[in-house]
Amino acid sequence: MKKLAKFLFSRLVVGILVLFLQIYWFVAIVFQIGEHNDLLSFILKTFSIVVVIYIINKDDNPAYKLAWVIPILTVPILGGIMYLYLGNKKPSRRLRKVLDQEFRDTAFLLMQKKEIYDEVEAQDPVVAGQSEYISQYAGFPAHKHTQTKYFSSGEECYEAVLEELRKAEHYIFMEYFIVKEGSMMDEMLDILKEKAANGVDVRFMYDDVGCISVLDADFYKKMESYGISCMRFNTFVPVISTAWNNRDHRKIMVIDGHTAFTGGFNLADEYINREERFGYWKDSGIMIKGDAVWNLTVMFLQVWNPLRKQKEDYKQYRPKRYMEERPENDGYVQPYSDTPLDSETVGENIYLNIISSAVKYLYITTPYLIIDNELSTALCLAAKRGVDVRIITPGIPDKKLVFLVSQSYYHKLVDAGIKIYEYTPGFIHAKNVVCDDKIATVGTVNWDYRSLYLHFECGVFLYNTSSIQDIYDDFMKTVEVSRQVTREDCMKPLPALMTQSILRVFSPLL
Repeated sequence: MKKLAKFLFSRLVVGILVLFLQIYWFVAIVFQIGEHNDLLSFILKTFSIVVVIYIINKDDNPAYKLAWVIPILTVPILGGIMYLYLGNKKPSRRLRKVLDQEFRDTAFLLMQKKEIYDEVEAQDPVVAGQSEYISQYAGFPAHKHTQTKYFSSGEECYEAVLEELRKAEHYIFMEYFIVKEGSMMDEMLDILKEKAANGVDVRFMYDDVGCISVLDADFYKKMESYGISCMRFNTFVPVISTAWNNRDHRKIMVIDGHTAFTGGFNLADEYINREERFGYWKDSGIMIKGDAVWNLTVMFLQVWNPLRKQKEDYKQYRPKRYMEERPENDGYVQPYSDTPLDSETVGENIYLNIISSAVKYLYITTPYLIIDNELSTALCLAAKRGVDVRIITPGIPDKKLVFLVSQSYYHKLVDAGIKIYEYTPGFIHAKNVVCDDKIATVGTVNWDYRSLYLHFECGVFLYNTSSIQDIYDDFMKTVEVSRQVTREDCMKPLPALMTQSILRVFSPLL
């Protein structure tokens, strides 16, 4: 009974109820006015038509346009106002203003060294072009003198995380989408509390919407009581708004400026399989040591400092300050970030560039496969020109409706010669791409509209690093325990096909 009461009065349930009541009263008032006032009804419908014309002419993804045009034209008395209120994909003006200013003020810290670009260009002009794109449009340069280690599971990465945390002497920066209390968090907290007590600067940031169902509202206060500087990103307020649509989906950990982790796994027991939710949870992560950690350090501080209204010299956190010995060269490493603050879809464009440059093979793992026409066409063209394109998706999904939409893309991709596999042991949460034995990316960017257009994301672009072979080997081992999707599997009963068709139309809004 206590568990039920706790659930019913939780932030999630109360928030949903408040939002539902707002939507109900808003819709009821608009329809009531529209039914009894012909002039206002005419004005609302005319406004909806104007909004549709605006959407059609807007420089935006066609799928996102269609997802809005249909409901607006279906309910014109309401649709235009709803778009005016909820159609904006950008974060709030306040958040944009604060973060944009910080990005501009710190851009000089992330200039690409010409000698590194020249080296990459001499080896492969196409890869140099990709690196240049990331440097110019994401704002993060490529580095040498960096070692990378790939982890094929969350639990494997977690052991390395604990080991490195215990070594921390100066500062620890952590930024995660989901944080859930349990054995994993308890173990990590023991280390963080000890480090904070010994004078280590520990900073912890989590996405409030991502944690709304698993953390109490005052979790950050508990962390502060341990001496850990803690902040909620984009605090959830139960008011109809698109502000909570732009979530911090990044996973970043920086230790003393010379060691960092990122990848797919969050801070919850299911990510290291201490709690079973959807069969075996397969994730991935990558550890970086050396110069390239600087990108992730700046990435964290560019959000932390302006939101905490904190000014400090970033240069004090450079890798070399506390690095005993500079690592030897092991290829080129370029951590990058993608934000909804601008119109540049960095995560998607990096994927598109890798697809277009593939010659021999292109292997992808993703928990969701809800892609726009650009990605779909690029993948099909790669397969048609002879590239071995393979994609692994979950065998046991975490969201059944989303999985149903993902499966709706199978038919076109399989017909083009792409091999799609479903991971039979459970849920695959890794977001990896590996191509032609020379380039790869590991990070947080899912192949869906949320990651590609709405969320704050991060990843690591790799060129000629030894870890690329490990990513390839992990993919091939995963294929061995996955089931290949056939053309017959793509043939669904009529009701399922109709459901998929409807869901696909509105997938950019899911």
